[in-house]
Amino acid sequence: MQLTLERVSKTVGPSVHLYPQTLSPVPGAVTVLLGATQAGKTSLMRLMAGLDVPSKGRVLVDGVDVTGVPVRDRNIAMVYQQFINYPSMNVFNNIASPLKLRGESAEAIDRQVRALAEKLHIDVFLERLPAELSGGQQQRVALARALVKGAPLMLLDEPLVNLDYKLREELRDELSQLFSTGGATVVYATTEPAEALLLGGYTAVMDQGELLQYGPTAEVFHRPESIRVARAFSDPPMNLLPAQVTEGGVQIAGGALVPLTLPAPAGRDVTLGIRASALRKRGRDGDLPLIGTVDLAEISGSDTFVHAHTAVGDLVAQLTGVHNFELGSSITLHVSPSQVYLFDASGALLVAPERIGGSR
Repeated sequence: MQLTLERVSKTVGPSVHLYPQTLSPVPGAVTVLLGATQAGKTSLMRLMAGLDVPSKGRVLVDGVDVTGVPVRDRNIAMVYQQFINYPSMNVFNNIASPLKLRGESAEAIDRQVRALAEKLHIDVFLERLPAELSGGQQQRVALARALVKGAPLMLLDEPLVNLDYKLREELRDELSQLFSTGGATVVYATTEPAEALLLGGYTAVMDQGELLQYGPTAEVFHRPESIRVARAFSDPPMNLLPAQVTEGGVQIAGGALVPLTLPAPAGRDVTLGIRASALRKRGRDGDLPLIGTVDLAEISGSDTFVHAHTAVGDLVAQLTGVHNFELGSSITLHVSPSQVYLFDASGALLVAPERIGGSR
């Protein structure tokens, strides 16, 4: 199914929820709507579903204008942040409800419900009521009911945000596998860049009601078209440093010279971007040393996030492994010139890294 949002916008009184934008999610693939709270993700999904009508523009399905067609007349499945289950029905009947409404046979219903429940690890709860389940288990039931419907369009509005870290990780993996084997067009809203990267597919980056960039997830991550996209698709946020083009490369305010050849005249102001994951403790040949002091060190999972004050500005480094740093102690962070971004004065991308990753 080809869904197309054609120059849609949404205003409520004097408030602009969505600026004019066009988006055609790739059929049969996962499209992630990525952006902070109030970026416009939910507003856009409500237009896709038919819960709201755009103030301007059209919604097309396979070339047919469905603008104004209510959600009950569209073949879609939806899952929200707050899981919704029928409290008086057991898990089996909750999942089976779309199939029963469609008039499928008891044998077909039983087969599909049990197969999907097994994939989501809730097959042992089929006879229980939702109130007897944990929050994570109830969300799995809601997901199963949406998935079993087999709708050509599935909309998931931050479905894992209210679950704890471990449950989110488990369900992300399971959903990735289920989406890859299904034929539905999936639109998945999230505030988390890591979730977009894990789900893969395609990503649409949104900010303050604007659609900033859409494309294959890896491409959008590695080549953000603007500083706004880079900020939205970085966790922790990308380090941004004022700099100026010189004859020998790019001079960062504070003294460091980055040896880069740019299609820009000397004296031009630019912004240099460094992802936290590109900074390392151990230097390599050609690396730029950035000397500073430790302001804060946080251990999160298997990584250590170091906040450092340097001559070129405040930096955040994401170091692999667990490291102990004393506050106020000196630290030298290293980055390869091949792993920096450059943006012009308007915030548009000039240079993206040649390579990503490596030992930290």
